[in-house]
Amino acid sequence: MKKNVMSVLALVCCALLLPVSGGCTKKNAGSSGDVTLTFFGWEASPLETQAVKNGIAKFEAANPGIKIVYTPTTSSDYPPKLLAAIAGSNPPDVFFVHADQYRQLVSRNVMLDLTNKFGAGFQLDDFIKSSLTIMEVDGKIYGISSCSVSPIIFYNKDIFDKAGEPYPSADPAKIWTIDEFRAVAKRLTGDGIYGAYGLEAMWNAFYGLVLSAGGEIFNAGYTRSALNSPEAKRVLETIKAMRVDDGSAPAASTLENAGMNANQMLQTGKVAMSIDGSWSLQELSTMGFPVGIAPLPSFGTPLTIGQAHLHAIAKNTKHPEEAWKFLQFLSSMDYQGQLCREGLWLPNRYSLWADGTSGIDSWYDDARLGPYYRQMRDYLRDARVHPTAMQKSPICTDILTEETDKYFKENANVDTVLADIERRTNEELTALGY
Repeated sequence: MKKNVMSVLALVCCALLLPVSGGCTKKNAGSSGDVTLTFFGWEASPLETQAVKNGIAKFEAANPGIKIVYTPTTSSDYPPKLLAAIAGSNPPDVFFVHADQYRQLVSRNVMLDLTNKFGAGFQLDDFIKSSLTIMEVDGKIYGISSCSVSPIIFYNKDIFDKAGEPYPSADPAKIWTIDEFRAVAKRLTGDGIYGAYGLEAMWNAFYGLVLSAGGEIFNAGYTRSALNSPEAKRVLETIKAMRVDDGSAPAASTLENAGMNANQMLQTGKVAMSIDGSWSLQELSTMGFPVGIAPLPSFGTPLTIGQAHLHAIAKNTKHPEEAWKFLQFLSSMDYQGQLCREGLWLPNRYSLWADGTSGIDSWYDDARLGPYYRQMRDYLRDARVHPTAMQKSPICTDILTEETDKYFKENANVDTVLADIERRTNEELTALGY
C-alpha cells in the first residue's frame, strides 16, 4: 500500500511541478512512457492556428507516446515572450522562430545543433536556396525552415473584367514593368475603386522592388546598410507617386476608416489589386470572389524575395529525440504539404517543386491555387533571400519602417530618410558586433 501511495504522490508532483521545458515522463498502463513536448508559436490568423492544431493531431495519432502542448500567441507579442522564457531558463521544447530573430538566438546558444541530423532520408541540399541560406550559420544548422513565403500581387478578376482590362500574366517572362503596373492601376481607379494597395504597407515587397531595380539592402556580408542608393530612392518615389500624384493607391488610414483589411477591400471591389504576402491566399480563396495572382512588377529584373519562420528545439530539452521527430514532421508533406495545398505556404524543397506525383502534384490544389503557382514556379522557387533574415536583430526592420513612415506619412525629404536609414542601421550593426 505504501508503494501505491508513493506512486500517486509522484504523479501529483509531476502534474504540479511540470516545467515548461519538456514536461515529465508519465508511466501509464500499457505504455512504456508518454512524453509531453511544449510547443510555442503565434497566431497570424485563426485559419493558420487551426491548421497547426490539425497537424499536431495528425502527429499525435501517428506517435501515441508523444503529446504536444501548443501555446500560440499574437505575432507581435511572440518574440518578447519567447525571449522571456529563454531568459528564465524555461524555454519550450519546440518553438517557432521569426527569420529575423533566428541569428540572434543562434548567438545566444539556446537552440539545439541539428547539423548532424541530416542524411540520406532528410537531405539538407533539398532545401531551396533562400531557405537554406537562412538556416545555415557558420556551417551549422539550428532551425528548420518551415516553408517559404513571398510578396506577390493579388487581383479581383471582376474589376478587370468590368473595365475590359487584361489580367496580369503569371508568366515571369511577361511580367509587368513598374510603369505598366502603374498605368493599369490608374486606369482601374475611379467610382470608389483604387487601382492598387500595399506597396507602402508591405515592406517585404519594398525589399524585392529595390533588388529588382538593381539596388541592395545590405552589403555582401550583411554588415553595412546599402539602402542609401539611387535605386531605393526611385522605388520610394514611385510608390509615393501612385498615392499622391496618380490617386490610384489608398493610404493605410483609408482602410482603417472603412473598417476593412486589405483582403476585404479586394473582396468587396474597393481595391483592384493588393500587394501582400503569398500566405494571404489561404484566406482569399475562401472569400467567394474570383481572385488572380501575379508576380510583383519589375523595376528591371523580375524577382521576388523568400523567407519564412523556422522551427527549432531548445538546447536544454529533456526529450531531444522526440523533439527531433516532431521537427521532422513539421517539415514533412503531412504537415507542410497540407498548408501549401491550402494556400498558406509555398514549398521550401526543390523536390516539392519538381514535376510529378511526388513533386508539385503531391500538394497542388488546382481548384484553390489556379494555374498561377505552376506558372510562377521558377520565380517563387528561386526567390532571393529576405535580407533582414540575415541579421542578428529585427531592429533593422524597425528602423526601415520608422524612417519610411516619415517619408510616406510626414512628407520628410527622401534623401534625408535614406541617409537616416543608413546611419541608424550601421549604428545598430556596429553595436551588434558587425
